[in-house]
Amino acid sequence: MEDSDGEDVVETPELPVEIIVYILSFLHASDRKEASLVCRSWYDASQDPRFQKNVTFCFPASASSLELVRCLGNKSRCSLIIKQLDGFSMSRSLLLEVGLCLGSKLESLALPGSSITEASLLALLPRLTSLRRLDLTGLDSLFMSGAFLSREEHRQQVRSALSGLEELDLSDLRYLSDLTFNRLTGCTPCLRRLSLAGCHIAFEFDPYRGCPVGAVEDSSALLSLRNLRRLLTQQKSTLVALDLSRTSITPESLRTIAQVPNLVLEELCLHGCKELTDYSVEVLVKHQPNLQRLDISACTELTSRSVEAIACGLRSLTHLSLFRDWRITEKGAQSLADLLSVPSLTSLNLSECLHISGTEMVKGLTGSSATTAQLERLNLKSCTYIRDLAVFSLAQLLGDTLCELDLTSCVNVTDLSVCAIATCLQRLVVLRLGWCKEITDWGLLGMVETTKCEPDEEMGDKGPRFTRTFGNMGFFKPPRLPFEERPKLVTQNDLELFRKQAGASLLALSRLRELDLSACSKLTDSSITQVVRFQDLQCLSLSLLPDITDASLTSIARHCRSLTSLAVSHCPGISDRGVAQAAPCLHRLQHLYLSCCNNITDRSLFLLARHCKRLKTLDVSRCNNVSVTTVDVLQSQLPFLENVHYKFMGGADLSHSYALTD
Repeated sequence: MEDSDGEDVVETPELPVEIIVYILSFLHASDRKEASLVCRSWYDASQDPRFQKNVTFCFPASASSLELVRCLGNKSRCSLIIKQLDGFSMSRSLLLEVGLCLGSKLESLALPGSSITEASLLALLPRLTSLRRLDLTGLDSLFMSGAFLSREEHRQQVRSALSGLEELDLSDLRYLSDLTFNRLTGCTPCLRRLSLAGCHIAFEFDPYRGCPVGAVEDSSALLSLRNLRRLLTQQKSTLVALDLSRTSITPESLRTIAQVPNLVLEELCLHGCKELTDYSVEVLVKHQPNLQRLDISACTELTSRSVEAIACGLRSLTHLSLFRDWRITEKGAQSLADLLSVPSLTSLNLSECLHISGTEMVKGLTGSSATTAQLERLNLKSCTYIRDLAVFSLAQLLGDTLCELDLTSCVNVTDLSVCAIATCLQRLVVLRLGWCKEITDWGLLGMVETTKCEPDEEMGDKGPRFTRTFGNMGFFKPPRLPFEERPKLVTQNDLELFRKQAGASLLALSRLRELDLSACSKLTDSSITQVVRFQDLQCLSLSLLPDITDASLTSIARHCRSLTSLAVSHCPGISDRGVAQAAPCLHRLQHLYLSCCNNITDRSLFLLARHCKRLKTLDVSRCNNVSVTTVDVLQSQLPFLENVHYKFMGGADLSHSYALTD
C-alpha cells in the first residue's frame, strides 16, 4: 500500500481478541467500559463472558426498551431491572418480548415501581427457565385480589420454570396472605434466600382461639407465623438467608423461627424490628451459631447484653450491623473488642450508637490476648464521642486490612485524625468525613502545627496512650480554637513547603474511589486543589463548602477523570466558568448535584449537554439563574437522563423532583 507521496505504508496488524481480553482483565469495570469504545474489536473483547458476570441492565418500560431487549438476546446470560411497568399494552408487549428473546438466558428479574396484572406475569414466568432470582417488591397489584396462582394449571407451568429459583424477594407486600404465599413458594422448592421485609405478618397471639394467628387454618388476609415456619421446615436443607426487617416479629416468634429443626441460617436481617429484646438475641445466638451476617440495626430495645451474646456465640460472624441501637454502651463495645479479633469479622456498623467512644474497643484490641483484627469496613457515623486518640489507635491497629471508614458527623475529629488516616490506612477505598467541621486545610495537606499533644482530659489516664510518630509529622495536636474562630489560612509559602516534604497528606490514599468532605466548612481551594487528585475516584462530595471556587472544580475535573458522581451543592463560589473548564474532562459523569449554586446559569446546562452525555441525575434546585426551558432542552439532548431536581428554580416553586422517561 502506498501513501500520496508514493511511499510504502505498513498497516498495523490488529491484536488478536485473546490479547485484548487479557489487557482488559487488568482494568476496573468503568475503565473497561471506556476502552470498549475505542473500536469494534475492543468492544467485542469487552463482551467476553468473563466480564459479563453479574451484569444487570436497568431501564424503564418504554417503546425504545423493546429494541434493547432484542439486542440483549445475543448475550449468553443477563439480569434485568424493569421499572414502571403497568397493565397497558406497552408493558405487556415488553414482558412478552423479554420472554421470547431472553427466556432461557435471564438469571435475575426485578420489577420495582410497577403495577402489572397477574395475566402479564403468568404469561412471562413459564418462559424463564434459567431464572435464579425474582424480585416482586411492592407489587401489591398481584396479590390484592388473593387469586394469584389460584389455578392448578398455572402453578404447574410456573413450578416447571422456577424449580431452580434460589432468591425470592417479597418485600413490602401489604396483601400477602397465607394462601398466595403457599401457592408461590410451592413453585420454588429450592430457595436459598427469602425476603419478607416490611410485609404484614401475623406474629401475635389470637385470644379467641387460644393459639397464634394462623395456627388453625390458612388466612386469606395475612401471612402467619405458622406458614412461615412451615416453609422454613420444608426448605431447611437449602434456605440460608432470611430477611424479616421492619416486621412486628416478637421475641417468642423469633425463638420459634430460630428453633426450626435442622435449619442452619447463615444470614439474618432484622433491621427495625423494634419489639426484639436482649433475650431474643441470646436465644437466636444459641440456636443459630453458624450465622455469618447479622443485621439487628434500629432494634431500639437492645442493649450491651446483646453484644456480649453475639461476641461469645457467633464465632463465624463476618458482617454485623448495630446501626442506631442507641442503648449499646462502651460495656458492650468491650465485649465487641473480643469479636473484632476473630479473623472472620470483616464488616462492623456502629453508626449512631451514641455512647460509643472507641476507647474500650482499642483496649480490647491492644490487650495481651488480642490477635490481629481483620476488619475491612468500619462505620462510626454520628458516634459523637469518637475523638482523635481513638482514631489514631484504630488506624494503627487496622492499617493492614481496612478498606472503608465512615466518620461522618464525628464532630470531635480534627486534623490529627486525618493525618493518622493518611499515614496508616493507605488501603482505603472509601473515606467519609462529612460534617467533621474541625478538619481544615492543614489536615488534608498533612501539615499539622507542632504543639505537643496530650491525651484528652475527658479520657484521663484510662485512655490508650500513643507513642509512635506518623511520618515526618510526629504526634502533635493543634491548639484548641474558639468555635467562631477561623483557622490560620494556608499561604503560598506553606504550599511550597507541602510540595517539598514527604508528609502524610490525603494524597497518600491513592486507592480512593469514594470521598466525602461535605460540610467540612473550613476547607478551601488551598487543600482541595492540591490533594484531591485520585485517578480512580468515582464519587466525590464537596457540598456545603462555602470557600471553594471554580479553581477547585477545575482541578478536580483534571485530576479525577473517573468521576461518575460529583456533589458541589451549596458552594456559592462555583460558577459557569468552573463548569466550562471542568465539563470537557468529565465524560464519565452520571450524577451531578449543583443545588443552591446561584452563579450557575443556563450556559452551564448547555455545556453539560455537550460534554456529559452519560448524565443520569442532575440537581439544579434553587439555582435562581437556570430556566425551565433550558432544563427541557437538556432532557431532549441527554438520552440517559432519568432524574432532574429543580425545585424553587428561578426563585419560584416551579416543580419538584421528576423522573424522566421516554
